[in-house]
Amino acid sequence: MKDKISLLNEKISLAHKGGGQDRIDKQHSKGKLTARERIHLLLDDGSFEELGMFVEHRSVEFGMERQKFLGDGVITGYGRIAGRLAYVYSQDFTVFGGSLSETHAEKIVKILELAMDNKAPVIGLNDSGGARIQEGVNSLGGYADIFFRNAIASGYIPQISAIMGPCAGGAVYSPAITDFIIMVEESSYMFVTGPSVVKTVTNEEITSEELGGAITHASKSGVTHLTADNDKECLLKIRRLLSYIPQSCEDKVEDLPISLGEEIRENLDTILPDSPTQPYDIKEVINELVDEESFMEIHPNFAENIVVGFSRLGGKSVGVVANQPTSLAGVLDVNSSRKAARFVRFCDSFNIPLLVLIDVPGFLPGTDQEWNGIITNGAKLLYAFSEATVPRISLIIRKAYGGAYDVMNSKHIGADLNFAWPSAEVAVMGAKGATEIIFRKEIKEADNSEKVLNEKENEYSEKFANPYKAAGRGFVDEVIVPSQTRRKLIRGFRMLENKKVDRPNKKHGNIPL
Repeated sequence: MKDKISLLNEKISLAHKGGGQDRIDKQHSKGKLTARERIHLLLDDGSFEELGMFVEHRSVEFGMERQKFLGDGVITGYGRIAGRLAYVYSQDFTVFGGSLSETHAEKIVKILELAMDNKAPVIGLNDSGGARIQEGVNSLGGYADIFFRNAIASGYIPQISAIMGPCAGGAVYSPAITDFIIMVEESSYMFVTGPSVVKTVTNEEITSEELGGAITHASKSGVTHLTADNDKECLLKIRRLLSYIPQSCEDKVEDLPISLGEEIRENLDTILPDSPTQPYDIKEVINELVDEESFMEIHPNFAENIVVGFSRLGGKSVGVVANQPTSLAGVLDVNSSRKAARFVRFCDSFNIPLLVLIDVPGFLPGTDQEWNGIITNGAKLLYAFSEATVPRISLIIRKAYGGAYDVMNSKHIGADLNFAWPSAEVAVMGAKGATEIIFRKEIKEADNSEKVLNEKENEYSEKFANPYKAAGRGFVDEVIVPSQTRRKLIRGFRMLENKKVDRPNKKHGNIPL
């Protein structure tokens, strides 16, 4: 037995070396951690249990039978994050550039299936040169096997993808199906076709970083939800993100103890500027409402006219959706509608209540928006809110105009509680535009048209640019003092804890994709 244990230890030591010390040193020289180092930083100390350490590829083409490494370029297993079960796979760039083979894919599939069977999150640490070309269609089939499990697991268990190196071609579709993508700046990239193919087909000259780097996908495409300066920060962000999310769709997030609960936040009484057209930062409002330093923004650099993220309110995890007046006056457009709709659907999938802060002057007009599908994209957000069955509370802070009022979690599409500050304006449109339409003839025929316009505008404002008409119809449940908002929200969500909604039994809806 002693000799057999010695042989086992030799094999374990060999597996831990991956592609060898030279390649490990090269990984470190690029500022990147190895696949194993990443796992040990991500998981609680000493909690990782590896599966499939001795798996080898089966390829015999192109001399591959003479090149074998234990584990075949991906480390898989399970452990704990803040004491909670989590599954992980980490691609090892030191072994065949982390390329995906048939057996490499089988290991990932096994982890995904275990995660579903045991109702726990799965985290993929991606660092791969793509499909292993020597295996041809076998590697492509392996990708499809992974994609299928990602799709089946969607909405059932949380799935998080970290891009910590190259991720190109077919490899990009697995992260795209998962719930959240985090990219490491200047050491990772994602694209379907690389710069050389782009140049051949379109004659564009572009670098990998410009085409599919972290900053590009965080600000232009919206593919990635978060970025990190380095591997360590990326892994810490995953740990923090998971603290707001339950283990599965059948679970709820554990409440945290909180020393201060329903206290008055007096800063909220003076946080809005005097002029209703002057912008302010909605994140300041969010931070005043929620538990101290608990707000974690998602997609901070994409579609900045809407803010989404996770927070704690009285110790309870909530998803926040808020219009941002400092960007495009907080209007809804194609990108902000898509961004918010995806976030709302995630929260609804995993029983995370929604807090919606509203200051929206409408949808962004223009040919660019219309030709790029603002109708169907705006409908995505409308659909997401309408479909959601989690507790939902809205707060109208200032403007709630036109169709955007309906879309932003109005009472009409199923919000449980709708509060408004005295500064709220619930109307079809702004006073000036409405006046010019309603009193067009009267203004045109007046001797002093500007005076009449101002008088009629003030008359319209007094009647409609306030929350009381909507409150009178029951569309707003309560007009509240801003400083008391936190108390109202905490009590409201507490009241809604056992909410249950039965919907028609059907296969699934047909969201306007």
